[in-house]
Amino acid sequence: MANTRLALFVFASFVYLIQWAVGDTCSTVGNTTSIDIETSPSIEYTTEQSNYWSTGCGALKPSCILYPSSVEEVAAIVKVLNDNNETFVIKSGGHNPNKGFASIQGGPLISTKKLNEVILDATSMTVRVGPGNDWEDVHEALQDTGTTVVGGRIGEVGVGGYVVGGGLSFLSAEYGWAANNIVEFEVVLANATIVTASNTSNPDLYKALKGGGNNYGIVTAYTMIAHPQGEIWGGNLIFTGDKAPKMLAALRDFTEYYPDEKAGIIMTGELSALGAIDLWIMFLFYDGPTPPAGVFDNFTAIGPFTNNCKTRSYYDLLTYNDFAVVKGSIYTITTETTPLPNATNGAEVLGAIYDNWRNTTESVIGVSGIIGSIAFQPIPKMIARKAREMGGDLIDLDDEVDRLIVEFDFSYWLSTDDATIDAATQQLYTGTRDVVTTYTERGQLPEAYLPLFANDGYFRQDYWGRIRTADFARSVRDAYDPEGLFAQRTGGFKF
Repeated sequence: MANTRLALFVFASFVYLIQWAVGDTCSTVGNTTSIDIETSPSIEYTTEQSNYWSTGCGALKPSCILYPSSVEEVAAIVKVLNDNNETFVIKSGGHNPNKGFASIQGGPLISTKKLNEVILDATSMTVRVGPGNDWEDVHEALQDTGTTVVGGRIGEVGVGGYVVGGGLSFLSAEYGWAANNIVEFEVVLANATIVTASNTSNPDLYKALKGGGNNYGIVTAYTMIAHPQGEIWGGNLIFTGDKAPKMLAALRDFTEYYPDEKAGIIMTGELSALGAIDLWIMFLFYDGPTPPAGVFDNFTAIGPFTNNCKTRSYYDLLTYNDFAVVKGSIYTITTETTPLPNATNGAEVLGAIYDNWRNTTESVIGVSGIIGSIAFQPIPKMIARKAREMGGDLIDLDDEVDRLIVEFDFSYWLSTDDATIDAATQQLYTGTRDVVTTYTERGQLPEAYLPLFANDGYFRQDYWGRIRTADFARSVRDAYDPEGLFAQRTGGFKF
């Protein structure tokens, strides 16, 4: 019996050592390449781990952080990963708060920080953008060129995950999703080959990457359409929380009668413990030095107590909007999509969505450092039309109805409250979904295709179950990643 136990112990130890030897990506990359590697407790490692919007992600500790500086170095890392079974993640800006999407405990983290090119080709009117940039980096590089690209609305949002999730922009009513504005993707596939995806090269992959997330490969460069750009106008209107009925009515009318394709808004409600914060904060944008009279009258007529909108550069607006990023807290994000109710039912339907958010937030108001947010993001029919004109995407919106994407966020201080906030976050999206379903069944909302917006999705939500192009997307995944490297060994929304 003792000999049997000894033999089993020796065998188990041998298997463990073999798995460790072939599964240690960090050591293999370090021994066989010149790729920069950082491990704890180096300053660079610590700095990278602090560069997450959510401290819940930063609390996860990768075995090492790899910093490839070229597409060839990314391919070399993927080749090593093919020889082992380690879980890994790829990180761009670190703004996604879902643990395991761009953060990891114990496996290698591939940072795209050094893939940070921003190269304007004025002849072709395209910009080659690396995934290691934040959007404020891109706009800073372009601010004196008279051009821009369709990108994020807050400066510290990263390029990488934003684009392959679709990418909603202040410019979307003019030009569609950010993904619609990609001319070409440079991609490292699961087998470590380097390819381009465009209308003429790997067109199925090109389509799948426009909303398909990280299921197909590692994008190392985006060639984007450059649009002419001068000064813009933007800033915030701030209202007291008791203006909710008027705010919701103004939002509804603005979305249906979208006054100008150059206009963009985000309408957010904010609530914190003991009523210390109970506000509406609106983000306004106009693609021009001043908006024509009447564009934002729905909101200014309500009477904001702060209006700091002004003419400025696009880069200035994005860096200013960084105030909305609450650093030093754990946070969650989730979303739902609703058809826009008509004027008759608007107050009741939008009021029910707002009440679910407010009641849910008040139920956890004792959580340390809690701030609850709701953000209404208009998706008028013109965005769907522009997206199709620009070549389409996996989101595949039709222009049969106007829609609203509703985003919900919680930020809080202590990981001991994770379970409480997880339950509340689920109530935000399931409660909103129940509202939409109930009013649709009553005939007070139109029947509509309602995909989820991946960039705002919670890890528990079924993104692919809500996308009608999922069968196509899955077939492309099977063609480009038949062994399931990205499907099984890294985070994100999977089939």
